[in-house]
Amino acid sequence: MEQQKTREEYVIVLDFLPNGYPFDSRPGYMKTPIVQAVGKTHFVLLELVPKKEVTLQPHEEVYIGEGKRDKIHHINGRLPPNKLTATAKAELEFVIANIVKANEQRFVSFFNTAQPLSTRMHSLELLPSMGKKRMWELVEARDQKLFDSFKEMKERLKLMPDPEKAIEKRIVAEMMEPQKHYLFVER
Repeated sequence: MEQQKTREEYVIVLDFLPNGYPFDSRPGYMKTPIVQAVGKTHFVLLELVPKKEVTLQPHEEVYIGEGKRDKIHHINGRLPPNKLTATAKAELEFVIANIVKANEQRFVSFFNTAQPLSTRMHSLELLPSMGKKRMWELVEARDQKLFDSFKEMKERLKLMPDPEKAIEKRIVAEMMEPQKHYLFVER
């Protein structure tokens, strides 16, 4: 069976460069405006070209799916993390935090269904500040009753680090540097 490539429908703008990249040596009339954005579902970093006369703001949600796009002309492709502007890097953590907060059930479900990667390693251990002891505490608690929210997780697991922050940090780490295992970011 052929594996279908995942596509983003919506992105969140990280930075808008109306005059293109400053390091682009081409003359001004040849430069195109650039939008640096992150996908809402698969957290893919993308470089986009807006339609003429369109101005975008950081944190703005934009449709880039198969249908008619109002603000984006075309997608240049994936954006390597080292090409992110300083503004895009600064906005990235805020944007990821907003996406995690807006999709709380998706990430709580991760805690409820996460499985071992091998006989020695559990996927929960890939989260920042989640060692074996905390991982087993979480697994035992979810075996008794599945979690409904981040708030409930914090109440039931006293020594648990903030699960929301752990997810956010893991997503940013997966986006910015190569990993052996990816939990949230599409590669």
